[in-house]
Amino acid sequence: MDQAIDGMRALLADGEWSVGTRIPPEPVLAAELGVSRNTVREAVKALAHGGVLEVRRGDGTYVAAPNEVSALIRREVGRVELDHVLEVRHAIETRAACLAASRRTDEDLAVLADALERRRAGAADRDAERFVTADCDFHLAVVAAAHNPLLSELYEGFLETLVASVALPPDGADDLAPAHDGVLAAIAAGDPEAASAASTELLEQVGH
Repeated sequence: MDQAIDGMRALLADGEWSVGTRIPPEPVLAAELGVSRNTVREAVKALAHGGVLEVRRGDGTYVAAPNEVSALIRREVGRVELDHVLEVRHAIETRAACLAASRRTDEDLAVLADALERRRAGAADRDAERFVTADCDFHLAVVAAAHNPLLSELYEGFLETLVASVALPPDGADDLAPAHDGVLAAIAAGDPEAASAASTELLEQVGH
């Protein structure tokens, strides 16, 4: 069964199975992973127990979380006070920004810049969905630029609360644009202290 679980985890880690995706049926998975259907069934049960997969009777099995760590965080997020969630989220983001300033690649900077450009366009067009998606993509990209897999796994568990915390005012005003730009500028400059400070400033504004 370990072979099947490892194979499914690899598909999740590679992005071939994203959250919300319906995974292939047992016969297809058995052939792809080189194991029996019974082994696939047991592996699915194990990952479902860990919160990574969700079995919907009569419909199929869907990806509920990218990994066990993220699944655990998502479960715990619903059991604690929102202030506690925000404190942990802020701790991760601030540290990630600091690390990103030292480890970011040109590709990371391009992803961050693209997210901010889409964020600005969403605000200008008063497209709330595009604005929220781009804003979340920026925060995820900051953490990804830290190049710490565990940090990224932890942060993915806060994605739902991140989405819920972002909103575009009806008039399209984007008062947080300068703060977002400051985070990117500090990371691009390779200044860990400035990146940490810029991230803290941004998150403090978000909390108001």
